[in-house]
Amino acid sequence: MNSSNEVHARALLAGKCLCGAVRYAVRDEFVYALNCHCSNCRRATGSAFKPFAGIERHKLTLVQGENALLIHGDPRAAHDVHCRHCGSLMYSVVREGAFAHVTMGTLMDSPSIRPTAHIFVGSKAPWYTITDSLPQYQEFD
Repeated sequence: MNSSNEVHARALLAGKCLCGAVRYAVRDEFVYALNCHCSNCRRATGSAFKPFAGIERHKLTLVQGENALLIHGDPRAAHDVHCRHCGSLMYSVVREGAFAHVTMGTLMDSPSIRPTAHIFVGSKAPWYTITDSLPQYQEFD
């Protein structure tokens, strides 16, 4: 049988920015995961869509690089957290600060959750074709 320390260690996922200046740890307890195709997420990531996983904000901890953070938005409300050196979008703070949307591409470890749907496909990039069988929603509530 595994010790509680081993279980705890496996339940934490590591994430970092491109240059490594910012590192975080997050519990592998995501509540939802989606692929967002809205124009804001496309511009923030430079990609066709942003795969993200939502989790209660207190389950994400900055491990390194607090002085390397660049906050885009209202730090007391909804905002994006980037590395100020390389520009990587690490996560977004949403839902009145209660949740974080972790950009799945910044995870170094594989989470147990996978995206379950595409959202905001009404504004997706016209040059991108969704080829999987996940549900597609024009918007998201």
